[in-house]
Amino acid sequence: MIITNTEFVTGKEIKEMLGLVKGNTVQAKSIGKDFKAGLRNIAGGEIKEYTEMLAESREVALKRMKDKAEKLDADAIINVRFMTSSIMGGAAEMLAYGTAVKLK
Repeated sequence: MIITNTEFVTGKEIKEMLGLVKGNTVQAKSIGKDFKAGLRNIAGGEIKEYTEMLAESREVALKRMKDKAEKLDADAIINVRFMTSSIMGGAAEMLAYGTAVKLK
């Protein structure tokens, strides 16, 4: 499966647009890691617990999007984008979306 953030696949021609595919997840860190992150927020610097959480969330959302494209028998997903939003303190939603296509 080709996944790209461009509107085309280099060297390939799009035969058919299959539609929007998306995958999402909502994740939160444990109380202990949330507490450590809160302390880092006061002291400054990278909040590694949330960096890790968002990286994991991107991978889960990407896999779910890819799984949906495979069910449509897509060859590629083009114009892929990510979006995140805060759900509550310490929890965030990650959404991956793009257009599933068949290639010639």
